[in-house]
Amino acid sequence: MQLNKLEETKVLRDPVHSYIHIKYKVIWDCLDSKEFQRLRRIRQLGGDFQVYPSAEHSRFSHSLGVYEIVRRMVTEIKSLSVELTEYEKVCVMLAGLLHDVGHGPFSHAFEHVTKYNHEEYTAKIILENTQLNSILCKVHKKLPHDIVSIIQHTHPNDILNQIVSGQLDADRMDYLLRDSYFSATSYGQFDLERVLRTLRVRKNIDGKKYLVTKYTGIHSVEDYIMARYQMYWQVYFHPVARSYETVFIQLFKRLKDLFKVNPEYFADLTVLVPFLTDRKTSVEDYFKLDENALFYCCSLIQNKDDIIASDLAYRLLNRKLFEYVDYSDDNLAQIKNMLKEKGLDENYYIRIENIATSVYTPYTGRKILIEDRNGNIIALEQASTIVDSITKGQTKTEGTIFFPKE
Repeated sequence: MQLNKLEETKVLRDPVHSYIHIKYKVIWDCLDSKEFQRLRRIRQLGGDFQVYPSAEHSRFSHSLGVYEIVRRMVTEIKSLSVELTEYEKVCVMLAGLLHDVGHGPFSHAFEHVTKYNHEEYTAKIILENTQLNSILCKVHKKLPHDIVSIIQHTHPNDILNQIVSGQLDADRMDYLLRDSYFSATSYGQFDLERVLRTLRVRKNIDGKKYLVTKYTGIHSVEDYIMARYQMYWQVYFHPVARSYETVFIQLFKRLKDLFKVNPEYFADLTVLVPFLTDRKTSVEDYFKLDENALFYCCSLIQNKDDIIASDLAYRLLNRKLFEYVDYSDDNLAQIKNMLKEKGLDENYYIRIENIATSVYTPYTGRKILIEDRNGNIIALEQASTIVDSITKGQTKTEGTIFFPKE
């Protein structure tokens, strides 16, 4: 197995991490593949760019950021570095780089309307006949499978899974810092340097090894948990961003219904057709639909003869969004009557959304662990009154009705 290094380390500038360092040829080659380059055309934050004008950053830059945090973890955390072979280090760095390669346009809203899981397509892109797969197989035929097992949290060396997909992982740490930076909000900021300096590999009483935080770093982890809490409710679940994604969801709903009765409507929208049925689309067709292609389709739809699809496409392109109110039976009845008076079909012009999230879910095997002063490994909520209070009342649910006011 050849893990060839570049003649000199490539250094990329980054506003979050200052520099991103790449010294392995396989990582550089993956970055240059068409599958990874596609992520330049997928926004990181879905509809949030309609709220925060500078939130135009892509899945491409986020994926590079996750890679860089993973690289630092496996090289700078001494107890972790000595635990892993060179192959495992490269493997987990690649998992960080490629973990989002299967995302579609508008990310999670796209998953909602198509029922396609981005992790499923990430695995397909890495394992099937793609440029990425060819690049990885040149190193070793098992490399694509090892990368996918880390992304799917099934790798036999669980430390690798924890690095990319734990509660205190490279993915979450980068997207909090990056999304905060590009949305020009301070909610997602936390002390990454301190978090990394206090991470350790330790064996617990169950005999398994875990990434744990030394007790001196507990305040930086509390800060990280609060950053997650604030970002979810101030940025990720911003009602205007959800309204924009609602228009997208309702447009796709209309297009699916149209395709059943009038497939000729889609003669110039062939890129959309594979996503309008319940059949799984091929990786090749999946590649064709990025946000550029989707917006081009909307520019065509707004001038076509279906009034509902035309209106929804126009709204998506020109930020004519739905209004929103808290859910109640009275509000819903009033909105339905208003739409009926205007002659608008409630199937496409009302959407009810219930949002529930847990900022820190201490599920089995994925707790944030703290090494206390006596060397004991305990759950974060046992060591922190702040986190304990969040976990006790952590699930927050809000019902919202989206509808066009004008």
